[in-house]
Formats: sequence, structure tokens, C-alpha cells
Amino acid sequence: MANKFPNSHFTPTFLLYFLLLFSSITPSPICAVNITALLSSFPDLSDFTSLLSSSSVASDLAHRSSLTLFVVPNPYLSASSDLTRRLSPTSRDDLLRYHVLLEYLSFYDLRRISPSGKLVTTLLQTTGRATNNFGSVNITYDHLTDVVSIRSPAPYSPSNATVLDLIKTLPYNVSIFAVNSLLVPYGFDLMASETRPPLGLNITKALIDGHNFNVAASMLSASGVVEEFEADEGGAGITLFVPTDNAFADLPANVRLQSLPADKKAVVLKFHVLHSYYPLGSLESIVNPVQPTLATEDMGAGSFTLNISRLNGSVAIDTGIIQATVTQTVFDQKPVSIFGVSKVLLPREIFGKNPVVTEKPGSSISGGAQPPEIAFSPDNSAGFNGSPSHLSSPPGFREDLRSEAAIVDGLRRLGLALCCIGLYLVV
Repeated sequence: MANKFPNSHFTPTFLLYFLLLFSSITPSPICAVNITALLSSFPDLSDFTSLLSSSSVASDLAHRSSLTLFVVPNPYLSASSDLTRRLSPTSRDDLLRYHVLLEYLSFYDLRRISPSGKLVTTLLQTTGRATNNFGSVNITYDHLTDVVSIRSPAPYSPSNATVLDLIKTLPYNVSIFAVNSLLVPYGFDLMASETRPPLGLNITKALIDGHNFNVAASMLSASGVVEEFEADEGGAGITLFVPTDNAFADLPANVRLQSLPADKKAVVLKFHVLHSYYPLGSLESIVNPVQPTLATEDMGAGSFTLNISRLNGSVAIDTGIIQATVTQTVFDQKPVSIFGVSKVLLPREIFGKNPVVTEKPGSSISGGAQPPEIAFSPDNSAGFNGSPSHLSSPPGFREDLRSEAAIVDGLRRLGLALCCIGLYLVV
């Protein structure tokens, strides 16, 4: 029979050429970069690398694909060594977060910034512990002196640093610059852990004295997490959302909270606590509605967060499957605030339709049996003066990255070509 479609191979042939061309111009995805491993190759940055490695910030950076990091070389950091030792772990981590910009900026980008400055968000802003936009930095470039400066956006901020050199850049992914001073956020209480005596509040007693919180007080005492909460009263303080006895009584019969393993029950209790002090007025005007909890610190960035907003004149707290409101203030004295809430805050990671508990490396929470499913309605570059960076990179580092990327890219293209050829032969 005569071929009625003499051009039947036109479409797959055209498709084959198109896909091969597309694969050649499409960049390969960039793998996550271990920042501390990268910095460990520079002896002059060992002190800053040590601070970063001992913090929770390093794990947060592993999930970021576009960032700029300001690091402080040892000679400049030594002047602040007493300060970094004094700070509580939370305050120290927040100080480090202020050195991470959530935007990739190259050497060229910095030199294009106008003298009026560019406001860039830092990792600190995502915690909700920075007021207004003080979790951002203002970057300026002086064309006459060829100097890039970084400071807080607050007027007359005493914190000011100057970019010394470009240390490392992985284009469109990570850039690392050395600066001559630690960056301190506006309003950051550097002496808090030294000068402010701990409150020493007995949280369980405060709940019992508040009446209507007996179930929560009993659970906190039995779990042992109350001691951890009280230890966190120093530094940035804490905010607790405590369900009333009626809230526990109103739980659906198939929400067997008391039947959870002890480790998961502790996660649920930590899900009710913010690692910062917020009086009621601050909650009502909160800038960043998505707030990490103590459970977030245990289970990983982005998980076990609360969405806090103002709704019909009240403070609403949304877990993703439950929405509760603040019903009363049980206790409020800096650095601790305790609020009664209308419902038990059930994390979607445990009580959602498809519960998935993500583990942090080393976490003791197991991914074992889950509660019943419940449906709810509701290359080193030249420095700023054109001289090469004096902080040398390890030999072969960039070549290793390139070779790995080349292997991944080659396999991807080969697979795509084989699929296209198969399609061509079938048609």
C-alpha cells in the first residue's frame, strides 16, 4: 500500500532535534553546597567557620540554592571573641543568620549598587524575631572610593562593615565575601545573656494558677519538656500557646494524642512554643506570619511552623489543619509570655491526611506508626581593587565541581537522546 503520509517522520525528527537542542542550552540543576566544608579550606576563616559549624544555621544553608554569605576573617573576628562566647545559642545563631543574604550577588552586582543603597533580606528576617525590616541589610557602593559597605537599614545604625574581598563564587548559586566586622542587627541585645537575670518562672505552677490549664500542665510535667522551656527563658525568651482544658475535651475521638509515643508527644508540645518573647501587641502586629517553633529547631527548617495573623479582632493561629484563637493572657513578663488558646495545635506533619515527619540528621524522632488519618474541614575572582584574593582555595575544588556536573549533564543528555530515538523508531 502506498504511503499516504510521506512526511510521517517529520514530527518525531523535528522533535528529536528540538529536544537535543533544548538539552544543550538548559543548565543542569545545581546540587546543594556544603558551606562549612567549603569554608574549611580557608585557614584565615577558621574561627567564623567554627561558629557556623556549631550552630543550627549550617543545616539551614544546605537547603538554600541562592545566597550570599559575609564572613569575618580571624584577625577581625578576634576582637569580638568575648562577645560571641557570651551570647546564648539562639542569639549567636541569629547573629550568624544576619550574615546570610537570601539572594545571590556577584562581585559585578555589588559594584552596580547605587550610593543610595540596596535593601537585601537576610536569613534572620525569616525567623520573625527581627522587627519591621531590621532583618535586612542596606548595601551601598561608593564609586569614588571603590568601597562596598553593609549596615542595618535603621537610621544612624552603629553597625557597619566593609567588604574586603571576594572569597568564592559558584555562579548563580553561592557567593562568599570577606568583611572587616561582624554585622549586628538593629536592636540586638548583645548583653542580654550577661546582664539580665533569668526569670526562673515555674511554668507548670503558672498554668495551674491560671486554672483551666490542668491537662496541659500535667502533660508538660510528664513529658519533661517543661524543663527545656524554662531553660530557654534566657536569651530571646519564649512564647507559649497553651490549650485550655475545654480544648483538650473537644478533641475528636480519633485524635489519640495521649497514645502518641513519648518522642512525638514532645514534638507536639514543642509545636506550641515560639523561641522568642512576644507580648500580645506584638502578635497582633506581627510582620512575618509564618513562625518557626521549638519543634522546627528539632525537626528541620520549614517544618512544624505556625501561621499567626489577626482575625476579627483576635490573634489567630493556623497549623494548616487547625485554626485556634488566643483567648487570654495567662502570664506576660519579659522574657516569657503564656497565652491560652481555644484549640489544641495539631501539626499537619503528624495529624495531616498524609502525615510525614521529616527527620533532622541525628534526630531521635522515628518515622514509625502514624496516628489515624483525620479529615478536617477547616572560581576565586579578583578583589575589589583588582588583586587576587589572598585567601586561597584548595587545588582542584572547582575542577571537582565541574567534573561532577559534567557527568550528571552527560547522563541526562544521553537518556534524553535514547528516549527520542526510541520515539522516532516507533513512529
